[in-house]
Amino acid sequence: MRKTSKWIFEILLLILALIFLSPIYLMLVNSFKNRAELYENALALPSSFSFQYYTKAMEKMNYWTAFGNSLFVTIVSVIIVVLLASMTAWMLVRTDNKLSKIIFLVFVSTMLIPFQTLMMPLMQVMDWIRTTLHIPMLNTHGGLIYMNVGFHASMAVFLYHGFIKSVPIALEEAATLDGCSKFGVFWRIVFPMLTTITITVAILDVIAIWNDYLLPSLTLSDKGLRTIPLSTFYFFGEFTIVWNLAMAGLTLTIIPVVIFYFFAQKYIVKGIAAGAVK
Repeated sequence: MRKTSKWIFEILLLILALIFLSPIYLMLVNSFKNRAELYENALALPSSFSFQYYTKAMEKMNYWTAFGNSLFVTIVSVIIVVLLASMTAWMLVRTDNKLSKIIFLVFVSTMLIPFQTLMMPLMQVMDWIRTTLHIPMLNTHGGLIYMNVGFHASMAVFLYHGFIKSVPIALEEAATLDGCSKFGVFWRIVFPMLTTITITVAILDVIAIWNDYLLPSLTLSDKGLRTIPLSTFYFFGEFTIVWNLAMAGLTLTIIPVVIFYFFAQKYIVKGIAAGAVK
């Protein structure tokens, strides 16, 4: 009976895996087809595996420029989030009073607010900053990075806050007695001990920022500034959609983050498990 239940469970897992992988299969298979083949049978394999549509998609997307834009925005955003969130969480943990608890609750509560409810007021505020204070917040990578930091800092502070509680305060007190400044205590003693959770935060933010479409679409209008997810917009016209090129473009979009996740997935599991135990 137990063996039968195990077989049923494994079959159900296999079916679920096939269901989740089916969109990827459709995307990959149809990226090698011409439009006639695609409309004839979207599930069938292509007659030939030619990369001509990938070449066309890269030209139409201006792929390498978009790739560089995405890489720059993602790396800078993640670095700033890690630096600011780790310092913020450390100060909130070590200053254990009502104010720090209220600030932490504010960070956590902002995670519950959907971005869709904020996007129009946010754009109005960014436009006001641009016109009144003459700080270019729209149609610039700097403005996009600034907003990325704001939207991803709360989760990072939450993760760091739980992890920092496991850091022995005796090490910080010993460093202080040896004449280390508060700044030195954090960067020389505390931050090196946060490597596991830092990697976890960085991986989660890299995936989220790299794949983000909505915020860049609201912020960036110049074609030369667009990120990779935005560049796929070229294949979806008002009246026609070039599905084979769109499938090739979407495949090119997810390849970098899939490769990144493949090499980094063990750190995600390790970081989350360590945070849960501690």
